[in-house]
Amino acid sequence: MTKSRLLVVLIASLSFCSPASAKMYKWVDDQGVTHYGETIPPEYANKDRAELNKAGRVIKKEDVLTPEERRASEQAAAKKRAEEEAALERKRRDKALVNTYSNEKEIDLARNRNLQQVEARINSINSQFKMADSNLAGLKKEADSYNAAGKKVPASLQEDLDESQARLAKLQQDLEKAKAEKAALDARYDADKARYKELTGK
Repeated sequence: MTKSRLLVVLIASLSFCSPASAKMYKWVDDQGVTHYGETIPPEYANKDRAELNKAGRVIKKEDVLTPEERRASEQAAAKKRAEEEAALERKRRDKALVNTYSNEKEIDLARNRNLQQVEARINSINSQFKMADSNLAGLKKEADSYNAAGKKVPASLQEDLDESQARLAKLQQDLEKAKAEKAALDARYDADKARYKELTGK
């Protein structure tokens, strides 16, 4: 009896003994021997397998990926999702852009309004920074007078010095953040204006 006929007989006999809904699988063990059955042994769960019909023909092939292949597949899928989401977001932004503005001048006006708010915040932080810096200079001068006299700087004065230095550091961070926001805002409106030209041809 040929191998193919033996396979058909084996499948038929297993099908006869099994419920109609039972599935038949084919897999190869570590020694290269092909096996058939309704269930795949746990030790071969991570091996390639094929699902067969009653005639012994492959109707579904399941290739089990290696950890490296699985990671690569997941990364590729994640990249594809990110690209699709980016395309949808770009489409949404394009639609909002042409619906929000009638011409380039309106984009410039919106830019100026938003920049004025950020610039006002920058000016306010600069004013606070100058005051805090002046206050710190006065506290340092007072502390220096104690040191020059060979006296210990009072705890309350040292506490004021520490608080003043911390406030200056915080204001510096706020200033850098506001300047970065201004630059990003300017760049965004530049990009919006260029994109608006592409979309409208104006």
